[in-house]
Parts: sequence; structure tokens; C-alpha cells
Amino acid sequence: MGKNIVVIGTHWGDEGKGKFVDILTDKAAAVVRFQGGHNAGHTLVVDGKKTILHLVPSGILHAHVECLIGNGVVLSIPDFFKEIEQLEKSGVDVRERLLVSPGCPVILPHHIFLDMAREKVRGNRKIGTTGRGIGPAYEDKVARRGLRVGDLFNPEYFVSTLEDNIDYHNFVLKEYFHTDPVSLQQSLDASLAFADQLHPMVGDVVEKLGFLCSSNANIVFEGAQGSLLDIDQGTYPYVTSSNTTAGAISSGCGVGPRYLDYILGITKAYTTRVGSGPFPTELFDRVGSHLARVGDEFGSTTGRSRRCGWFDAAALKRVIQINSISGLCITKLDVLDGLETVSICREYQTGTNREDLPIYDKIPGWQASTVGARKLSDLPTEARDYLKLIENACGVPIDYVSTGPKREDTIEVSNPF
Repeated sequence: MGKNIVVIGTHWGDEGKGKFVDILTDKAAAVVRFQGGHNAGHTLVVDGKKTILHLVPSGILHAHVECLIGNGVVLSIPDFFKEIEQLEKSGVDVRERLLVSPGCPVILPHHIFLDMAREKVRGNRKIGTTGRGIGPAYEDKVARRGLRVGDLFNPEYFVSTLEDNIDYHNFVLKEYFHTDPVSLQQSLDASLAFADQLHPMVGDVVEKLGFLCSSNANIVFEGAQGSLLDIDQGTYPYVTSSNTTAGAISSGCGVGPRYLDYILGITKAYTTRVGSGPFPTELFDRVGSHLARVGDEFGSTTGRSRRCGWFDAAALKRVIQINSISGLCITKLDVLDGLETVSICREYQTGTNREDLPIYDKIPGWQASTVGARKLSDLPTEARDYLKLIENACGVPIDYVSTGPKREDTIEVSNPF
């Protein structure tokens, strides 16, 4: 029997999902993106070579795997083709294995202009978006004025609808944000010019997934961002503009919940966040600096520095509930090497200033290196104690432990397939 596995980030993104999508894909027939856009950044290290993907699913490095992009993904077409061309230069066959839903909303130049203008006006109250037009594209979708991939192949409709949209958004850009308008030609160059290249890759993703499920094929569903950035369940308003939790799969690519067999939650051995918003376990001391430096905590999409803090089990328990997570994968355990003590936040105490104050469990750290460990028995006793502390706090078993960026730097406790 085939099995469908969901890979979900458990905090605010950047947990290391790409590596484990890549690992699981070895046994899969297809990998599916179901939400987000090129604000995602999934890093793979194979045979010493780093590949960063933003729109193309992380299974693309496996020659036998089909890569599907569901209707819940907002598509920047120029960036999509830039990514394809970079993969092709590396010798990866891409186009014949990609299937893009005609229902994907298209990101256009005015979406990017609006995104950046809004963040500038917010000043200190900015959300911390990537400035890539993701939010405004989703807004147009919900307002039922958005253009979708399928519309590219009806040029008359595409151009007339685009003219109306540009008139609407240019009024806001000029009169409210006092910035330059966007020309129709800019938008056409960013979309319609790619229609002929895109056409062979567009097809019915729902039908394809139905066929794969009925054929008992293994499928991996690749989440982008993290569960606490979910537009409904996250730390609103400091969230992304899509649903990043497992429930979004049904609406984002057309697979019913009963077809999902296993939800794998990816979480770092500590916690990070990019952009604004609450972060109860954030550290501002030498330990926080250590995590940032050793963990190389810079966004793969924007290059922004990530905020770093202790492991937040209190938040993770909520995420486990809203995703019905089956098992965990702990990444970057090696970043904690050398610390005198390590801590996890097991719950919050509400402070008098309405801030959530973390309550920590603290245990001794370890001085031996965990880099590249392949078995639990290779880990120092204190590191194993730390993993057990996480399991006990969260009530979910750990399936994998990552001890480095390479595929092989992985401890497999239990394989979901």
C-alpha cells in the first residue's frame, strides 16, 4: 500500500524541511507543494553541493520523482523559470517532471510594489515580509480579482483583467503610498511572455494526485514556512498570507484529509524566527550569539539574520495539536555542542505586562561533538537526555535527528514509510 507523508515546519519556518523532503523522496513517486510562494527557501546539500529551492519541490534532485505545484501556491513566473534554468545548468532534468496547477495565482509587479510600500509605511510596526508580493497576490485571490496560471492561455481575458487590476492598484500606490505606478508592459513582461514555455508544464494536479493515490504510490507533501506563521493559527498579525498547517493540503492541492497517513514535524534543537513578532524564548546573550554564529542563521531566501532562542516546547505542543503531528525530526542538534547547559521552555507564565514568560527545564550540556553522528548511540549521554526531554515535554516520538546539513548526517530512529 502507498503512503502519503506530510512534512511540516513546527515554529516560524527555517527548520530544515528541505533536507527531509529530499530524504523521504527516495521512496516516493511524487512531491507536492501546496501553499506559499518564493518566500520559501529550502536548502539541500547533496554530494557536497548546496541547492536552494524556492518554488520547485525539494524532490527534484531525484530523477524518478514527479514534482507537483498545487493551486494553493502563488507563482512568480520569472522567478520560477530562473530556478528551473539554474537547476538545468547543474544537469537536473526539470521540465518534464514538473506539473503546475492552472489554479495557481500569479504574482505580478504591482503585488511586489504594494508589499514593499506597505512595509515602509508601517515602520516599526512592519510585519517583516520578504517583500516579494506574496501577501498582495493572496489578497487578490480572496477578492476574486486575481489572475491565475490558466488565464495566461487566454491572452484577451488576461490583458483586459490585468488592465483593470493595474488601474485599481495604481490608484492605491499613487494616492495612498505616494509611490510610482506600475505599467501594463511591466506586468506583461513578467507573465504573458513566459506562457509558451509554461504551457507544457500546466495540468490537472487534482486528477494526477487522485491517480497516484489510487495506484498506491508514495507521496510527500512539502510544507513551506512554519505552522506558527499560519494566517489563521499563527502569531497574527506577524504571519504569512497562506495556511501553513497540514489542513491546507486539502484546499491547496485537492487531496482529502483521509488520504494523509503521517504528519512529520520538523523542528530545530533550538528555536529561530525571521522578521517581527513575539518570540518568548529569544536570547540576547552570548548563547543567542553562539546559536546564530554556529547555526549560520541567515535566511536562505532574503539573507536576513534570524533571531535565536531556546527550544519552545510550549509552542510546539500547540502545533502538534493543530497539525495532528505523528512524529518529530530534530535538526541542528550539533549547534548546541559545547554549551554548559541547555534549556527547553515547557510552558508559559503570564506576566503582569501581558507578555508570556517562559518556564524552563535546564539540564547539563555536552562537550563532545555530535557532528555527523549516524546512530543514537554515537551521541553523548547528555545529548540523548536532551532529546528524551523534548519527547517527554511534547508527547510525540522523535523519528529523525539531523547532525549536519548533508543527507548522510542523519540518525534514523523510525522511517515513516
